Amino acid sequence: MEDAVQGVPAADRLARLVQRAAAAGPALPCAVVHPVDAAALAGALEAAAAGLIRPVLVGPRGRIDAAAAGAGLDLAGLAIEDVPHSHAAAERAVALVREGGAAALLKGSLHTDELMAAVVAREAGLRTERRISHCFILDVPRYHKPLVVTDAAINIEPDLETKADIARNAIDLCHALGIARPKLAVLAAVEVVTPKQPATIDAAALSKMADRGQIEGGEVDGPLAFDNAISAEAAAAKHLRSVVAGDPDILLVPDLTSGNMLAKQLQYLAGAESAGVVVGARVPIALTSRAEGARARLASCAVMKLAAGMRLTRHGPG
Repeated sequence: MEDAVQGVPAADRLARLVQRAAAAGPALPCAVVHPVDAAALAGALEAAAAGLIRPVLVGPRGRIDAAAAGAGLDLAGLAIEDVPHSHAAAERAVALVREGGAAALLKGSLHTDELMAAVVAREAGLRTERRISHCFILDVPRYHKPLVVTDAAINIEPDLETKADIARNAIDLCHALGIARPKLAVLAAVEVVTPKQPATIDAAALSKMADRGQIEGGEVDGPLAFDNAISAEAAAAKHLRSVVAGDPDILLVPDLTSGNMLAKQLQYLAGAESAGVVVGARVPIALTSRAEGARARLASCAVMKLAAGMRLTRHGPG
């Protein structure tokens, strides 16, 4: 993931991801769900122009055309699936995946809950044996490599079994991003195991599950407080011996509230740029906030394409 890419500054990790994804085979057929504002349409068009996706716009044709006209965007040659409203758009986009017409989903101008309700529907959705989870991929200026924070958007108060799937999903995503053996820190408020803080018990269990082969493909350690997870100096000061401390690729948070706060603090206070993707479903889903800009949308599509490529390599189509 840190290999040099011609024409891109070494420190611009998101741009390097975009270039790597663009070079990774043909554009990904992608259902863009309810893109009825300028930002959602522009994001899809930019990702298409970069060679990341081949978009199918799913939503009310009249609103899509009006948004494009208002923003001066050209939709010529793009497939449009005309449905009456956002709920129908989410259901039709998921159906396109099941029919083989799309290999990924890109969130447009609808609420995350509405899209995910169609994704997790028991009969018509995109469930797998894994629990679905979300990953922020963050380029933090003061950290030496990209950092994945999970889960900060889907699972509100995950239990141990759910956290194990969150860990597996994040490790698989890191493999898709080119990290052969990612290091995962399971966060808590302290680095010692205490029954007074259940997050520390879950963290210790996840670490032992990795030791016993129940979580594969990476190094897992916890509980680790944020300081000694991120800083080798802080870990040394507390006499921690860990292959993860000071060098994690993944931060697994105790719950959605703490994870969402952490990711947004890194964005708004530390100047981190981000991408966001949902993993663990039959296809990856690029999921960005309406407050995020064009670079975040483009980087999310890049991560989505790389994740889809890894899934096809392992499981084949469907």
